[in-house]
Amino acid sequence: MSKWENRQWCEVLEIINGKSQKNVLDEDGSYPYGSGGIMGYANDYICEERTVIIGRKGNINKPIFVEKKFWNVDTAFGLKAKKNLLEPKFLYYFCVNYDFEKLNTTVTIPSLTKANLLKVIIPLPPLEVQKKIAQTLDAAAEVIALRKKQLTELDHLIKATFYDMFGDPEQNPHGWIDKPLEDISDIISGVTKGRKLAAQNLVVVPYMRVENVQDGHLVLNEVKKIEVLPDDVIKYRLSSGDLLMTEGGDPDKLGRCAIWNGEVENCIHQNHIFRVRIEKNVALPIFICFLTGSQYGKKYFLRAAKQTTGIATINSRQLKKFPVLLPPLHLQNQFAEIVTKIRSHESDRGM
Repeated sequence: MSKWENRQWCEVLEIINGKSQKNVLDEDGSYPYGSGGIMGYANDYICEERTVIIGRKGNINKPIFVEKKFWNVDTAFGLKAKKNLLEPKFLYYFCVNYDFEKLNTTVTIPSLTKANLLKVIIPLPPLEVQKKIAQTLDAAAEVIALRKKQLTELDHLIKATFYDMFGDPEQNPHGWIDKPLEDISDIISGVTKGRKLAAQNLVVVPYMRVENVQDGHLVLNEVKKIEVLPDDVIKYRLSSGDLLMTEGGDPDKLGRCAIWNGEVENCIHQNHIFRVRIEKNVALPIFICFLTGSQYGKKYFLRAAKQTTGIATINSRQLKKFPVLLPPLHLQNQFAEIVTKIRSHESDRGM
């Protein structure tokens, strides 16, 4: 290729099916296994070095690049580039920026098919240009990783403050009472995507997806829009102070929580996200957010979740039963003030 050309994936790569890791599990194994990340180790591998791994089911928009041999589980595909045509790292960055949701074949747990993936079009420059682009993006990724590390350090400071003020929730050293989350909040699931709507008076509004809701924060670099009924906007419109919690998929998405502060006007949420509206005379959203994100919260959701190979999900009933410890409101307010000061420090540093 002497210039940029559009090529189908079927021309430039091979898709490798994943398999259950059940028979190759080995704590001392040499090969990591997983889908959207490393879940453990195995004594065998499926994919060679420098392969792109994408989710087949559940987490379909979180590609990873593996430098070493890797066992992709049965909820993931391996993308093996034909290296005379396609630089693997160039493919990875293409996948990072590609919206696989538009290939989703279901309205429940997001899923991809090999047949649809093989039709994906990738614009390709000459191989040497692909390598240079990949190197440039690698350098940019290092800068981004450094920034994330700085933010993580501040996040650790907040978490340490949480444990210092409230103790370990698993031990509940102060003997605070607990109440089911449903007793102190209003909880609803969001609008279902892919519905057939015959009405003529539909409206288009922004909505929050699972990808927007990370552990303790929102990522709003890409906010998509959806066509819904006017009544849906009224029912699902987010208000400042709402908690957004993910129902699951890959285990890292289970019960993930972030606070909505009105960042996008007239925004609603999809059905894989629960909206939790806290009674603020009883508890503060920031306290609940860190409580659900603690080991206490994560262990509860893992115990309560319905689990299949590589997939874990909770329903609204399980979320509503989450036992919320209730320290005095004035103590929660002190914690909120400390969090605000620390996060203002992030802004001062241009983070």
